[in-house]
Amino acid sequence: MKTLLILRHAKSSWKYPERSDYDRPLNSRGKRDAPRMGKYLHQQGLTPDRILTSSAKRARKTANKVAKSCGYTGKVKKLEAFYETVPGVYFEILQALPDKYQRVMVVGHNPTMEQLLNHLTGQIERMPTAALAHIELPIQHWDALDLYTKGTLVNLWTPKTLFTD
Repeated sequence: MKTLLILRHAKSSWKYPERSDYDRPLNSRGKRDAPRMGKYLHQQGLTPDRILTSSAKRARKTANKVAKSCGYTGKVKKLEAFYETVPGVYFEILQALPDKYQRVMVVGHNPTMEQLLNHLTGQIERMPTAALAHIELPIQHWDALDLYTKGTLVNLWTPKTLFTD
């Protein structure tokens, strides 16, 4: 069985209107929530074996902060394909992963994160910024993942439901 962790990037800043959407940084809440979600992953024993992220600044920063605080020791792989895309692109990239990775985290943007979760589980869930979905997939090999694979949503966490401040 493979595990997929779907993380929507943390809260971004609109403070710099001259910057493109792609280059928006995290705001103070995002800088606080990303490492908290990583620490929570570590506490739950869910440190990923591989982290793949959108190459957009807010997603990269989220992925790096989560990686550092959950004890991830690998390289965070940035993918331009994860920016402004559809769930099918995630399927293609996940299918090509080596089987040595049991637990993979993808970091990206809405509405794609919600669509991916829905497609894999059949459940419609809202994923606010820094939301994290834990999905168990009934496959032994990543190349077996296809559009008919139905996983189980084990849990969906948000900073608001985990932390009181």
